[in-house]
Amino acid sequence: MACTAVFATLAATSTPHRLLIGKKSIKERPALRGGCRTMPSTRPSKTRGPSPCFAQHGLFYSTSTGKTEEVADLIQEAMGTAAPQDIADVDVSSLASFDGLIVGAPTWNTGADTERSGTSWDDVLGSISGLDLKGKPVAVFGLGDSIGYGEYFCDAMEELYSTFKATGAKMVGHWPADDYQHEDSKALLGDGHFCGLALDQDNEDDKTEERIEAWVAQLKNEGF
Repeated sequence: MACTAVFATLAATSTPHRLLIGKKSIKERPALRGGCRTMPSTRPSKTRGPSPCFAQHGLFYSTSTGKTEEVADLIQEAMGTAAPQDIADVDVSSLASFDGLIVGAPTWNTGADTERSGTSWDDVLGSISGLDLKGKPVAVFGLGDSIGYGEYFCDAMEELYSTFKATGAKMVGHWPADDYQHEDSKALLGDGHFCGLALDQDNEDDKTEERIEAWVAQLKNEGF
C-alpha cells in the first residue's frame, strides 16, 4: 500500500512528456523508429544550380548591356550547368579545371581585327590562349545585330572560337546560318555554319529560346 501511495503522488506532481530547460519547456521528442529520425533541413533552398551530369561544365560570358548575361541564364536553365559567371570575375587559369566550357560574348567593335567584343573578354583572351584544354569540349555563342550591323554579325564569336581552338579544345556547337538576316560575319566557317550559336536580341529575340533549346540538344549529342 505504501508503494501504491508513492506512485500516485509522483503521477500527480510530475509533468509528463515535457523537459524543463531553464525557464523554457520543450515537448519531449517522440520515440525514434528504425534508429534514426529525419529532421527538417535548415539549408536554404537552391533556385539555381547544376544538374549532376553537367556539374563540371562551366558557363562564362561578358556583357555591356546585360543581354549576353540574360542569354547565358537561358542557356544555363536549358543545359543544367552551374550558374553563369562573368569572365571578369574569374581566374582564367581555373578554366582548365572544367570538363567542358560554354563561352559567349556580344560584338561591339564592328569591323575590328581584335578585341571585337568590347567587354572583359578582350583583356583575357591572350591569357586563355596559353592554357592546355586539349580534348575538352568547348562551345561558343555570340550576340549581334543582324540588321543594323549586318556585315559584322557576331564577329566576336569567331575571336573566342579561334582562341579556345588554339588551346587544343574540341570545338562543338557549330550552328546553321541559313535562318538569319545578316550580310556577312567573321564567325562563318565556310560550310554554311556559324562557329557557334548566333543570337540577335535586337531583331529576333522571339527566336532566342527556340534556338537555345535546339542548340543545347545538339551539344548533348556532341559529347557535352
